[in-house]
Amino acid sequence: MFGISFSELLLVGLVALLVLGPERLPGAARTAGLWIGRLKRSFNAIKQEVEREIGADEIRRQLHNEHILSLEQEARKILSPVQEPAKPVTPVAEHSIAPAPVADAAPAAPAPTTPAPTPVASPAPHDPTLPPRAP
Repeated sequence: MFGISFSELLLVGLVALLVLGPERLPGAARTAGLWIGRLKRSFNAIKQEVEREIGADEIRRQLHNEHILSLEQEARKILSPVQEPAKPVTPVAEHSIAPAPVADAAPAAPAPTTPAPTPVASPAPHDPTLPPRAP
């Protein structure tokens, strides 16, 4: 794991024997073993908790995606009759409604002999999608 070889462990053991002595070395080794065991267990517990959370997040994400897909399918079912092609509308004749008859009170006026002035067409509003016009 850390790249410690057997010879390095043996060297650490000999230094600990010289420093602590033969009376205190077994107790120190036991204490060191307990601390190392606790560290391993806590790291494994954290690792498992993180893996559970990641798995729970993935499950939540899958459930959310499935829920969205089911909503989309329901919307398609609801909208499918609306999106069917509409029946063609039969055109109504232009003169289907007859104008009301007007009573002839006076004879029709004679047509004017002079032509009527032609109205000047006002300029059409400028379409913003077209390029600017020349004046």
